[in-house]
Formats: sequence, C-alpha cells, structure tokens
Amino acid sequence: MKRPEGRHAKRQPPTTSMAGFTLVESMVALVVLSIGILGTIEMCEWAQRGLQRGAMTATALALAESCLEAKRSLPWDQLLADDLDQNGTLESLMHDDGLLDDETNGDGIFTGSQTRSNIRLVWTVELNRGGEPGTASLATIEARASFTTLGGHSREVRVRTIRANPRASGSMALS
Repeated sequence: MKRPEGRHAKRQPPTTSMAGFTLVESMVALVVLSIGILGTIEMCEWAQRGLQRGAMTATALALAESCLEAKRSLPWDQLLADDLDQNGTLESLMHDDGLLDDETNGDGIFTGSQTRSNIRLVWTVELNRGGEPGTASLATIEARASFTTLGGHSREVRVRTIRANPRASGSMALS
C-alpha cells in the first residue's frame, strides 16, 4: 500500500532528541534532595535525644525508687545508715552537718548522695522531732535523681514517702 502524499500526509516530528535533563533541572533536583536529607538527619537527631532523655529518666526514676525502698526496708533505728554498694553491709551514716548536698547544718534534714551512671542521686531523711530517729515519730524520705541530657538540659526526678516510727503510738505519733 502506498502512502498518500500531498496535503493529507502526516508530518513526522523532527528527529532531534529531547531525552535527558538540563543543568538547571538537575541543580533544582539536587537542592530539593538535599533539603529532604537534612530534614531526615535532623529528625533522627531529635529522636535520638528523645530516646536518650527517656532512657535517662527511666534510669533516674529506678535509682530514686530503689533508694527510697532501701530506706523503707531498714529498721527504724538504722534509718540514717546507707548501704552504698548494695552488698548488704551498711557503710555510711547520713549527717546533718551542712556539708556537700546537706544545705543547712542542724535543720533536722539528713542528707546522703551518690553518682551512678552520670545520674546524681541525693536522698534526704527529715525527722519530725529532734535529730535522732529514736525521738521522732515520723520521717519524710525523699530521693532526687538529676542528670543532663544530650541537649544540655538539666532534668530531675523526685520521689517522696512518709514513714512512721513503729514504736510511736497514739496522738503523739503525728505531732
């Protein structure tokens, strides 16, 4: 079959190739890709800081709760003693001397401290009467664990409980 010639013939497009990208198109694509990659990297860093803060908070809370439970499990007359290495032997005695983490001398608040895993643990025992557990009927025990995150922010976890002297009785116990 013959092709029609003349007016009715289909015209063929020019044979010049339009395949590929221009330099400007390539540069724009590169800029868009770079912005996407930078956003992804920043999101990963943000997630890493959040995970680290969560892990440190969980560890700090566990240390503070462990300290509080250790104080609750001691006999009342040993309330101011501490087992710092957790081997079952009481090695340390809390003081109300105004030194280290104890803010004021003679205020009836006994303080102990220790640093574990980059977490500063400070615990206090506040007796409601006098400076000796034998004369007090109640003790407020608080544990504070503080740490610094990757972003440089200071965080603190606090737990507190009240413990009653088992030898105190009646209305005298609450005064």
